[in-house]
Amino acid sequence: KPIQALPSVILAGAAMQEPRGLSLNQRPAMTHSDPIFRAFLGRQAEEGLALAQASDILDLECLPTGQHFVAHYTCRGLVKDRGGMVREAASFHVGVFFAADYLRSVNPFKTLTLFDPLNTYHPNVAFGAPFLCVGRIAPGMPLADLLYQAYEILTYQKLTSREDDALNKEACRWARANQERFPIDRRPLKRRPLVLELERI
Repeated sequence: KPIQALPSVILAGAAMQEPRGLSLNQRPAMTHSDPIFRAFLGRQAEEGLALAQASDILDLECLPTGQHFVAHYTCRGLVKDRGGMVREAASFHVGVFFAADYLRSVNPFKTLTLFDPLNTYHPNVAFGAPFLCVGRIAPGMPLADLLYQAYEILTYQKLTSREDDALNKEACRWARANQERFPIDRRPLKRRPLVLELERI
């Protein structure tokens, strides 16, 4: 996925990896002294990569810190261009960061970061800023759950309809007037298994 618009720290980490990030039998270089947190990070990388391998929409990069992940979604969502037109976009990039105290407390705006596009148009996304809100993030919430929730926001499967609870009040009003368009992308994040029925002849 094109990642030229991502911050330099992300690009530096991404350049060290294959296009789909680390494979399931590779582990990030983690130096954390807390064995519980280190084991947690290892599980998140394994489960997140397993989800990406089972998806036609998600690519996941696990950066060498073990605490940073970049999710690349090839999905339909909405942006607002400079001319004020709300239109569809086809790719979104979200960063996930697990702070050292993530198993005890969560700062949601440090945990999730919208890297691109910053003109994403959604009530739960701050327009022109890297903030998105997926709802309450409990301490220790798994990476896979965060990836699902971010996807639901980006595709308008999930949104707040209350302006006093929205990061983008204008988008909130727009969404209430255009509910028939949602969700923008109806595909499940995880590929559905193909079930074949054979008929005897």
